[in-house]
Amino acid sequence: MQQSATTKSHKVISMNIFRRPDYKSDATAFLEQLKKDHPHMEAGQREGRALLWDKQIDRDEGEAFREAKVAQKPYVYQTSNK
Repeated sequence: MQQSATTKSHKVISMNIFRRPDYKSDATAFLEQLKKDHPHMEAGQREGRALLWDKQIDRDEGEAFREAKVAQKPYVYQTSNK
């Protein structure tokens, strides 16, 4: 066999075995439909997160709490016999 003088360049295609472009799980489809039906829901979620989790930490106040902490007895349910 003879090779021709001009060689064709072949494009190497790497396949990702986890990528399925046409697949969408039921959970993903449900969430996408829910967000489409209730567009205000994400804003409410952000407000709730800000209310409960996104807090500014006062380091001085935290230090005061640590200094005021009372040592706990080894067994808290033991009655004191004096």
